[in-house]
Amino acid sequence: MDTLAIENFISVKATDGPKLVMGLEEHVKDYDVDIMNLQRATQLIPGDLIEIKLENGASLKSKSVIISTGARWREMNVPGEQEYRGKGVAYCPHCDGPLFKGKRVAVIGGGNSGVEAAIDLAGIVGHVTLLEFDGQLRADAVLQRKLLSLPNVTVITKALTTEATGDGEKVNGLLYKNRDSGEIHRVDLEGIFVQIGLLPNTDWLKGTVNLSKHGEIEVDAKGQTSVPGVFAAGDCTTVPYKQIIIAMGEGAKASLGAFDHLIRTSAPA
Repeated sequence: MDTLAIENFISVKATDGPKLVMGLEEHVKDYDVDIMNLQRATQLIPGDLIEIKLENGASLKSKSVIISTGARWREMNVPGEQEYRGKGVAYCPHCDGPLFKGKRVAVIGGGNSGVEAAIDLAGIVGHVTLLEFDGQLRADAVLQRKLLSLPNVTVITKALTTEATGDGEKVNGLLYKNRDSGEIHRVDLEGIFVQIGLLPNTDWLKGTVNLSKHGEIEVDAKGQTSVPGVFAAGDCTTVPYKQIIIAMGEGAKASLGAFDHLIRTSAPA
């Protein structure tokens, strides 16, 4: 829903997040599936029948469960970020990079995802400024070498982004503080790509299913979690490459895994 432009979904030249989601929901409605909107799961209780407790006090019980709660972008939490979200502040370079062709952009974050984003964007946009909070980049050495070889990239370390500025309609720059001197600097630009990590929506599962150190649900090749009958798919899991087409495939795999589990567990001894 947060993605402005989708141009990497094979067989569909171009679409956008809300349109794709609407199509998914319309397709699901062709089947005998109950859709419960505006409900939030708060707890999973393992058992022969797995129980899902909801925030409103209700609970659901099932022989199998597929968790696909996704992930959210870690935000900078600075003035202007929410105001200009989708108006220059972006979180997915693969999705939104083409919208900034020939323009000036910043990438916030010097880890692997930030440096990879800066390398990708450098081939599309006019100029990339990468800002890193630490005194040095944290990405793999091979990625750093590639980044520093590009002529249209500027790297600024010890930089704390303090504000995304705009004209009321769209982003026109950002402010950052040099962490050594405390001095505030401005960069004029048209886009800001925030690349400081993804947060999987799995807080409610802690202590129930095995999670990685990043909070992602650990799954096997069939999407099975550490709890029998509980499967997971998409950006909330340990599966690499957080892309729509991969999440959809993982959803299909987890569904087949759950189907296989139901066949085997309901068979007579």
